[in-house]
Amino acid sequence: MRKAYILLIIGIWLAILPQLGFYYSWKDSLTTVSGLVLIFISFIFYKESKTKETEKEIFENFSENQPFNEEKTETK
Repeated sequence: MRKAYILLIIGIWLAILPQLGFYYSWKDSLTTVSGLVLIFISFIFYKESKTKETEKEIFENFSENQPFNEEKTETK
């Protein structure tokens, strides 16, 4: 939830930035920096989601064909 909150705050900042009355050069610089920060944070979130996706546990599809205990497969 914290990640969504960060993106929400940056989005609100970018929405109200033109109405704050900064000089044009400041406004352009702040908009550029805010956009770069937004790109950087979304790239980090994307990389985290990809690493979580590859870390999922893989289950064997036909595990019932494998012996459960070594004792059952031994012959007497």
